[in-house]
Amino acid sequence: MTYALTDSWTMTRRELARWGRRPVAVVVNLVFPVMLLLMFGYLIGGGRGVSGHYLDYLLPGMLALTMAFGLEGTMVAVTQDLDKGVVDRFRSMPMTNGAVLVGRSAADMLQSAIGLAVLLAVAAALGWRTQGGPAGFLGAVGLLLLFRFAMLWIGIHLALVAGKPEMVQAVQILVWPVGFLSNAIAAPESMPGWLGTVVRWNPMSHTATAVRDLFGSPDGEPGHVWAAVAWPLALLAVFFPLAVRRFARLSR
Repeated sequence: MTYALTDSWTMTRRELARWGRRPVAVVVNLVFPVMLLLMFGYLIGGGRGVSGHYLDYLLPGMLALTMAFGLEGTMVAVTQDLDKGVVDRFRSMPMTNGAVLVGRSAADMLQSAIGLAVLLAVAAALGWRTQGGPAGFLGAVGLLLLFRFAMLWIGIHLALVAGKPEMVQAVQILVWPVGFLSNAIAAPESMPGWLGTVVRWNPMSHTATAVRDLFGSPDGEPGHVWAAVAWPLALLAVFFPLAVRRFARLSR
């Protein structure tokens, strides 16, 4: 376990060092969710089927969308390591199997946490305030990061399956239906019956609804926290071992 943690931390520092070499990409990843929040909240408007202030409904949805989007950078980094033979060099070292993936995921989670902080700071500047207290706020952030962690390992597995950086674009587009077929920006009640049913079953919808409840939003619905925990854990139980097994096969 000590060797595994040490190797994973070494790989995490390797990924963090990349931030200094490509600061523009880091800034774009932080600014893009803010642009979406401002666009949907003030330019496009919306809020069909939403009671109360739209920002109270929109912000949790945008936070959940942010946790689903932006996987492309991690997926490209994984495929580039495979394509350029970097993983082959790591194989010759006394390194724990899977430390490369764990290090990459740790760096991504750090960037995701920073992205959440930026988006929440912008929302606070726009006048948003949480009504759920400190415990509810921390619980909501925990649910968002758990959802990100699950989506991240789905992306890592798909990147290992794709194998080439140019294939990531085709795989990344699958994230968009998951993101927008949710209650992130509109209430299911305003949609056709069949579409509203699909939206309600979307794991992201459970996360967004639970976050609204923990934030004390008028549109929050109690009872979704368990689903917001169960769905990511179920996805992790499937895709984490698949990704590690796939990486182990590539390392033979």
